[in-house]
Amino acid sequence: MASALAAKMGLNSLRRKQAKNFNVRISTMESDMEFSCEVKWKGKDLFDLVCRTLGLRETWFFGLQYDIKDTVAWLKMDKKLQVLDQELPKEEPITLHFLAKFYPENAEEELVQDITQHLFFLQVKKKILDEEIHCPPEASVLLASYAVHAKYGDYDPGVHKPGFLSREELLPKRVINLYQMTAEMWEERITACYAEHRGRTRDEAEMEYLKIAQDLDMYGVNYFFIRNKKGTDLLLGVDALGLHIYEPENKLTPKCSFPWNEIRNISYSDKEFAIKPLDKKTNVFKFNSSRLSVSKLILQLCIGNHDLFMRRRRVDSLEVQQMKAQAREERARKQVERQRLEREKHLREEAERARDELERRLIHLQDEAHMANEALLRSEQTADLLAEKAQIAEEEAKLLAQKAAEAESEMQRIKVTAIRGQEERRLMEQKMLEAEMLALKMAEESERRAKEAQQLKQDLQEARESERRAKHKLLEITSKAVYPPPAMPADTMPADLSFSRENLSFDFKDTDMKRLSMEIEKEKVEYLEKSKHLQEQLNELKTEIESLKLKERETPLDILHSQNAEQGTSKHSNFKKLTLQSTKSRVAFFEEL
Repeated sequence: MASALAAKMGLNSLRRKQAKNFNVRISTMESDMEFSCEVKWKGKDLFDLVCRTLGLRETWFFGLQYDIKDTVAWLKMDKKLQVLDQELPKEEPITLHFLAKFYPENAEEELVQDITQHLFFLQVKKKILDEEIHCPPEASVLLASYAVHAKYGDYDPGVHKPGFLSREELLPKRVINLYQMTAEMWEERITACYAEHRGRTRDEAEMEYLKIAQDLDMYGVNYFFIRNKKGTDLLLGVDALGLHIYEPENKLTPKCSFPWNEIRNISYSDKEFAIKPLDKKTNVFKFNSSRLSVSKLILQLCIGNHDLFMRRRRVDSLEVQQMKAQAREERARKQVERQRLEREKHLREEAERARDELERRLIHLQDEAHMANEALLRSEQTADLLAEKAQIAEEEAKLLAQKAAEAESEMQRIKVTAIRGQEERRLMEQKMLEAEMLALKMAEESERRAKEAQQLKQDLQEARESERRAKHKLLEITSKAVYPPPAMPADTMPADLSFSRENLSFDFKDTDMKRLSMEIEKEKVEYLEKSKHLQEQLNELKTEIESLKLKERETPLDILHSQNAEQGTSKHSNFKKLTLQSTKSRVAFFEEL
């Protein structure tokens, strides 16, 4: 009995020591993954596992989000994966969303890895389509064209025919409802922009999408309802640049802003937040959030964005420097490989054009040879026919000559017997006259037949001459029917035009890096011109569709954006304008709202 009790206690102790596992489903913008986690794991253990699975190294932008009551929360990295510590859902598998928690100030400069760029592209595109980020119609069309390029690659009219976008979700429903335009009309405008992006890679198309999207007023901003000390309902916006204060009905244009470099400390007690400015002459200003869970979320976002803001203004860490160096090398390698592919493609197209030209000329020569053969056959048939007619004419001439001789002999015989009487003489004279007429007629007919025979002989000679010429031309055609392919320099035409991996191998040299560096410098010089071109493109799209707009369907944000555009106010210009004032005056303005 004692031994059985001891064995049971030992088994229970062993069970307690064994870690209990539970399942977690991670939902990314592309797919879902499921992991088995131990209860002793902390949030960072699961987060690192997800990042390793995705091959993601720029982890500081991302987090694991989950729903809690009427808001969202982010998984705390330093706490265990338990309901009490993290307020996680109780049902299994626990669903967490792997999303970008913090946004870069400049996507092109900060996003290094392709996977990081791709995840940001998918998340921003979804927010625009779900209308969480307000996007004007002309920008929506241009962004849609880059999204199409990122999915389908270069535009090919033979492949991308009308209707190929019929099942794609490319524009926010608000934009579609705002205009009297059919799906075909929208597709036509998107395709026209898509065709202009030819030559870009899919990664470049995604980056162009982000470069346009990051200038949108609501890009990267997290909004929270707050109240200042006067009890005025306001919106707090937290983003990569700082804190922004909005009126509740206007999420586009902040009333005042506080950059991160002006803020010394942020703290909260329950619902009350206290912001301590860097300027010692400026008093601490306070506001209230809606509840404690929102206060925790605001503080997390403020700390993370402030850290990244300061990090961007310091020298990159060794890890980031290595990542950027690897990214530059990879981009250079891809650029050289793309140029190699372009050359191979150009040479293949040239060879195919030369082949098509040779085939066309061969078909033309074959047609000429066929026509020459037919002409020769007709000439031979004509010659045979003329020869036969000439032979018949000769025989008829001989026959007529024979008849003429017979008529002459008959006339002589009649003359001899003409002495047989007057009556006979008269009859004979009459017969003789008839015979003479007949003989004359026969002689004329014989002469005509002889001339005809002579003419037929001449025709026969001409037909044989034509036959000789036709044979000569056929010999000429058959002698030049095969054309040698046009010679190409050995250094430009590859020995094998197939796109094998061997043909794409290359040695990476310093000259390639120097050339890439020069190209990067050139791109920096041309940045302003590109921005100007982008603005012109957006204005052109706006002009094209403006006449089809239904003004009565404009949302309040549409009207506010139009007013900002008319005043020349943009996201960045407004931020600079607001921060020109002193911190003290902005704090006073906030408290008086």
